[in-house]
Amino acid sequence: MELSNLKPAAGSIKKAKRIGRGQGSGRGGTSTRGHKGAKSRSGYKRKRGHEGGQMPLARRTPKRGFNNIFRTEYVALNLEKIQALVEKYGFETINMENLTKHNIVGKSKKVKILGRGELTAKVAVNVHAISETAKSAIESAGGSVNLIEG
Repeated sequence: MELSNLKPAAGSIKKAKRIGRGQGSGRGGTSTRGHKGAKSRSGYKRKRGHEGGQMPLARRTPKRGFNNIFRTEYVALNLEKIQALVEKYGFETINMENLTKHNIVGKSKKVKILGRGELTAKVAVNVHAISETAKSAIESAGGSVNLIEG
C-alpha cells in the first residue's frame, strides 16, 4: 500500500448535487425551489413568528395582569435566617457588607427583613426595609434597627 493507492471506503463519499447549473444537471430552471412566490426568490428569509396569515400565537393568547416598572424587588430574610446567621458567623450587625461578603445576597440587591421565626440574639440590623413584626421582635431581643436609604 502506498499513498498513491489510497481511496476512501466504498459508499463513504457522496457527491453533492449541483443546483442551478443548467437543464442538463436535472436541477436547472427553478433549482428545486418551485414556481414563483417569496420562497423561490433569492434573499428570502422567513419572519420570526410568522404563521402564514394565521393570527400569530403571540396575538392569540390573552394578555393578563400588569407589570409595574417602578416596583422595588427585595431579597427576603426572615428572623429564623438571621438567627441562623448569628449562630453560624457570629454577626453582631446584619448589614450589606456582611451579607455580600458571605454570599447571602448580591451586591446590588435590596434586603427586607420579615417576621417569620424566633430571634433570641441581640443584633443591630442595617437593611433597606423591615416589617413591623420583625422590627418589634428585634427590638424586644435588645437589638436595633436602622434603614438604609436608596
